[in-house]
Amino acid sequence: MGSRIEMKTLNAPQDDDSCSSNSNDSDSTQRIPLNEEYPDADPESQSFLSDHNPSKKHEHQEHMPKEHHASFGMSVFNLGNAIMGSGILGLSFAMANTGIALFVFLLVSFAIFSLYSVHLLLKTADEAGALVYESLGHKAFGIPGKLAASCSITMQNIGAMSSYLYIIKYELPIVIQSFTGANDGEWYINGDYLVILVSIIVILPLSLLRNLGYLSYTSGLSLLCMVFFLIVVIIKKFQIPCPLPLPDTGNETMNMFNITPHSDNVTIDDDTCKPKYFVFNSQTAYAIPILTFAFMCHPTILPMYEELKDRSRRKMQNVANVSFLAMFIMYLLAALFGYLTFNIHVGPELLHTYSIYYK
Repeated sequence: MGSRIEMKTLNAPQDDDSCSSNSNDSDSTQRIPLNEEYPDADPESQSFLSDHNPSKKHEHQEHMPKEHHASFGMSVFNLGNAIMGSGILGLSFAMANTGIALFVFLLVSFAIFSLYSVHLLLKTADEAGALVYESLGHKAFGIPGKLAASCSITMQNIGAMSSYLYIIKYELPIVIQSFTGANDGEWYINGDYLVILVSIIVILPLSLLRNLGYLSYTSGLSLLCMVFFLIVVIIKKFQIPCPLPLPDTGNETMNMFNITPHSDNVTIDDDTCKPKYFVFNSQTAYAIPILTFAFMCHPTILPMYEELKDRSRRKMQNVANVSFLAMFIMYLLAALFGYLTFNIHVGPELLHTYSIYYK
């Protein structure tokens, strides 16, 4: 007690601010309760975190970017756009080769597994105090883990971008030709030129944006386009008759739909108009990868989590829940009405199936 009085006497010329800072420094050596430091963590996580110094976690996070621009709605748009891939064009083909009941079961299963993996990813990021995949890999396995995380993300992004460029090359010329009625020799319906133009004019400027929050506007536009696509698929179900009349456009078309030509207008008069609930054939194995990657969005989870305004694990989990639910409904409706329109004659790419019918 006497030594404390002597210290007060020696420090008497100091101002109040310095005194308060000294008291704060002495209080900082006390143990911080885990329930205050990690309010969203469960008891198991708290027991894991008790072996670590919380101050180190905050010291590590202080070096992270502090910009949080993305609101809840903007994050939902961005994550929904990340989930929504080119695989939606093949979901009807997957349903035709698995059946309605089996398709729904598989789609629900993969959605639940993917959503739970997002939960584990957010939980791991909070416990490790890292919002970068390479940092998580380094904390878990050292340099090999960091390299493995970097390589896997790079390969996944290359695959995703390649699928989008594939759609641009083979689907966009058909769309332009249907609106303009241009001949096949025109340069603006050449898929190679369109890939180069779209990459330079659209993809490159978007990839130079510093914050993912700015992509919410383009994400909203792309989701509106997908909603329009879904509405068209639903309407066409009631406009295209069944049995399905197909024009005689050559052996390639006939082989694609497994049709034996009888006249200029081929009509399918068997029981193919009846939807099937369980299907097992040689094409069923090809339907599994389509469904497996239907909800692939994990490389964008942590960047979105880092830029989320008023960030918390629970809030980011709610963003994922809303996005997954919306995409699940859109996937199911697009696959169902596309399958009911063409039944077993639906092609691997739904847009090509429509283009063959309208030729």
